[in-house]
Amino acid sequence: MKNFLFVAIAMSSVFLFSCKEEQKDAKTGEVTEVKSDDFNYLVEQFADIKVLRYQIPSWDDLTLKEQKLVYYLTQAGLEGRDIMWDQNYRHNLAIRKALESVYTGYAGDKTAEDWKNFETYMKRVWFSNGIHHHYSNDKFTPAFSSDYLKGLLADTNTRLEGEAFDVIFNDKDSKKVNQSKGVDNVALSAVNFYGPDVTSADVEAFYKEKKSPNPDKPLSYGLNSRLVKENGELKELVYKSGGLFGPAIDSIVEWLEKAQGVAENEAQGEALGLLIKYYKTGDLQTWDDYNVAWTAATDGNIDYINSFIEVYNDPLGYRGSYESIIQIKDFDMSEKMAVLSENAQWFEDNSPLMEAHKKETVVGVTYKVVNVAGEAGDSSPSTPIGVNLPNANWIRASVGSKSVSLGNIIHAYNNAGSSGRLKEFVNSTEEYENEKAYGQLGDKLHTALHEVIGHASGQLNPGIGETKETLKNYASTLEEGRADLVGLYYLYNPKLQELGLVEDWRKIGMTAYDGYIRNGLMTQLIRLKLGDDVQEAHMVNRQWVSAWAYEKGKADNVIEKVSRDGKTYFKINDYEKLHDLFGQLLRETQRIKSEGDFAAVEALVEGYGVKVDQAIHAEVLERDKQFTAAPYSGFVNPVIVPAMNDAGEIESFTIEQPESFESQMLDYTKNYSNLMHLK
Repeated sequence: MKNFLFVAIAMSSVFLFSCKEEQKDAKTGEVTEVKSDDFNYLVEQFADIKVLRYQIPSWDDLTLKEQKLVYYLTQAGLEGRDIMWDQNYRHNLAIRKALESVYTGYAGDKTAEDWKNFETYMKRVWFSNGIHHHYSNDKFTPAFSSDYLKGLLADTNTRLEGEAFDVIFNDKDSKKVNQSKGVDNVALSAVNFYGPDVTSADVEAFYKEKKSPNPDKPLSYGLNSRLVKENGELKELVYKSGGLFGPAIDSIVEWLEKAQGVAENEAQGEALGLLIKYYKTGDLQTWDDYNVAWTAATDGNIDYINSFIEVYNDPLGYRGSYESIIQIKDFDMSEKMAVLSENAQWFEDNSPLMEAHKKETVVGVTYKVVNVAGEAGDSSPSTPIGVNLPNANWIRASVGSKSVSLGNIIHAYNNAGSSGRLKEFVNSTEEYENEKAYGQLGDKLHTALHEVIGHASGQLNPGIGETKETLKNYASTLEEGRADLVGLYYLYNPKLQELGLVEDWRKIGMTAYDGYIRNGLMTQLIRLKLGDDVQEAHMVNRQWVSAWAYEKGKADNVIEKVSRDGKTYFKINDYEKLHDLFGQLLRETQRIKSEGDFAAVEALVEGYGVKVDQAIHAEVLERDKQFTAAPYSGFVNPVIVPAMNDAGEIESFTIEQPESFESQMLDYTKNYSNLMHLK
């Protein structure tokens, strides 16, 4: 699971579905403290996007062998980049090839407005790994005509014809992932996990017949395949060597084998060997064996995520998107934050869950702050700030999980923002000053509690199926909201001060509550067009958590809607009662998950999380017009460059920053295009 800034979480980034903790800047751009140093974090801004840089502060502390491991793993990740493009939409690779041909080959007037609009469109497609917005899932609408693009194609001797050309301008495949109620979510989602004639009913029926050899250790059916119809029969096309995405997977394997040769220890090497075997065979039992080994391999300074993992892009939550994150341990911060994982059992024992839903023994929860050395696929350019894996409930229960916070990513967000939006939407000067003083620490702790305690807590009732099966299209948002609620419940608790994590637990909790309600009910709406429903899983969960608490607290005026000078604000009048409300909702969300109560989750999400107060939305958009900072951010990756000796062996590395966003994107196409045969 990934946490996206609170990316919108952490600052505001999986049990069978992954948790991405989002970056704060994406939350609304409201980073509360602007710092400066000698590093230029901003690459460029276009449309609703800021492209940033990050550093790798732990690099010089590594041995040459460890640096080689990082380099090999980073290269392995990049070799799978095209997989994500193809998974996102069936015409993405063909469209990218044509657009890049025009972008690099056009010799005409580049001062014209149409060309500038084409450049912006090209960059938006790069950023989202395809023609659908990385967050809203809406297809981009180009600000140039089809005739203009035809002229560009002709001028550069580039071909893009038929459906691949038409879809850029028509209304077809308008939503990458459609989670709307009462429709065929598979048929109306453009994501390329299913054949064009496969329906939601087909998918559910197909996997209902799948039986795991050991029911107590259910396999992740559908995770690494595309489901299609051939001659009317459903068939899985498995991602593996010799199978779907075979050329890219073979290149990934080559680098993973090099990484295995410089593994830090036997456990790490064995895990890499199982990942290689999984890529070669596509066998889901091997995937589980790998996850068990990877989770248990906690020693060493280097770790990684690589494969088909997060299921947010599948409207039914079966299929994993390709991603890679290479991590170097932040020694100082990991030591400071380890106290949470060491006390995981206390948090579980003292939670407001029903006793039957608590775990008697919380095992193997590790938490580290890491510095990212490279990302690819679903984690790049838009990146999480925290990750908790593996996703299988049974592995979490029996072996444990790994939770990481991406420290240098968070640092870059915090150093590249401004506080303008915050000032506009806070209810009072006190609220603003509290955010400045306590906001960043509160965000870090919420991320940690969300990942380490939240996703590790609770258990399913005996005989209840996996959450993706019982809660269906609501599984991801329910899980993210449940983990958020765990974090919210414990952020306002003296235990944090007792553990030495904060100096004033009450101020931290108040600030976190102010920020969450403000974002959930107002500021995250800057990401939506007026009239749109909320559909992205994290946005939905933040709204239903906040709206439920607001509604249930009305009798006691726990949260007050304030109107002042024609502007709306939300003021928390009773933090103790809000803490209790969060506890009540946490208890209910765990019950829903533990019992697989589809009717209850549907009522919760549809009743509180999807529909938007149109008057407030219009007001928020109007108030936001004064700000130029883009609401979404992502990153270019530093380039790790090896230096070779006369024998052709690596003797050292240098770290270089890409000159620009487009230079890195074009370089990736040049060096890592393994699937262009799919164009």
